[in-house]
Amino acid sequence: MSTTLWTSHPSPQQHSPLPRGRTLGASRTTRLPHAVCTSVCRPRGEQPNTLAGGGGALRRHVVQTLALASFLPPWMNKKGASASQAAGKAPAKGSTGPTNEVVREVNGMRHKRLGAGDIFVSELGLGTQRWGSADFNGPDEELCHKLMDLAVLENGVNLIDTAESYPIPSDRQRPEGLTEEIIGRWMAKDAGRREKVVVASKITGGRNVSARNIKLDCEQSLKRLGTDYLDVYLLHWPARYTPQSNWGQSLQYNIANEEAAYYKNHASFQEIARAMGDLIAAGKIRGWGMCNDNAYGLAMSCAAAAALGVPPPVAMQNDFSLIDRRAEENGVTEASSPYNENVGFMGYNCLAGGGLTGKN
Repeated sequence: MSTTLWTSHPSPQQHSPLPRGRTLGASRTTRLPHAVCTSVCRPRGEQPNTLAGGGGALRRHVVQTLALASFLPPWMNKKGASASQAAGKAPAKGSTGPTNEVVREVNGMRHKRLGAGDIFVSELGLGTQRWGSADFNGPDEELCHKLMDLAVLENGVNLIDTAESYPIPSDRQRPEGLTEEIIGRWMAKDAGRREKVVVASKITGGRNVSARNIKLDCEQSLKRLGTDYLDVYLLHWPARYTPQSNWGQSLQYNIANEEAAYYKNHASFQEIARAMGDLIAAGKIRGWGMCNDNAYGLAMSCAAAAALGVPPPVAMQNDFSLIDRRAEENGVTEASSPYNENVGFMGYNCLAGGGLTGKN
């Protein structure tokens, strides 16, 4: 199942003062969480929402597609949202700050800054990998729309994470790209819905990644979603060889793989950053990033963007759960810190494929 987890870095005010002469980086990040909660997105103490005719199934799918990202120890939760934040107000467009800064509260759901810019996301996100899929228990379009009604319209969730290759698994009747179409038809039901959500989508990685395809595939995603911009556009996995591109299953680097035909002449960090910068300049995307990558990929992407004078990445998305800490082990936590690259972190598979639900 696909889950999206927003992680929690303490704000700079909660850290010790920076050494003299150091300043906070202008790029992005977040600290990885201490725990994961599988509750439906609702304020603590309130009863779960129900919908007539299938509320149980709906709640079950909500649990499967939502993961809590900031289950923090008390010392990281001393400051609540201000009155203006609780009223749903956010900093002005174009504002900057540390990633994971709480900027508002909507229906009991905290929204935080993703990266250094003005993309603000809920702590819970809707993962959509199985939406409309050929899986025996994949939610159909009607149920997917109910999930978005419950999460977005009633409970303050604004992040929807998808990809051009979803649903997985797919077939002839339910081809790749259908998930984006399902989301697009939900947004089209009301003119105000697009502004209520932060939509993140992904280009297929590996040899598919090139400047030309980044732009072409983005246009196709926009068409399926029925919108003229994406909030976040991610590489689904790196163009280059890296052990992390195998969905985080290994930390062992094998230098022989660098000579594999599949990775020959792969897109460079500079080519990728320039193409993403072009999309931002054209108003097609608001921010960009990568998935299934590591600290090296994050740091080099930021360096390439800086050298070219284009906006740096705002997010990295990797496997992360209580039993999968590879994102910490490969240095992403340090690299993405507000004191370094200041890049947000999105976690998926946060319930370890169901292993942490207690249902096995």
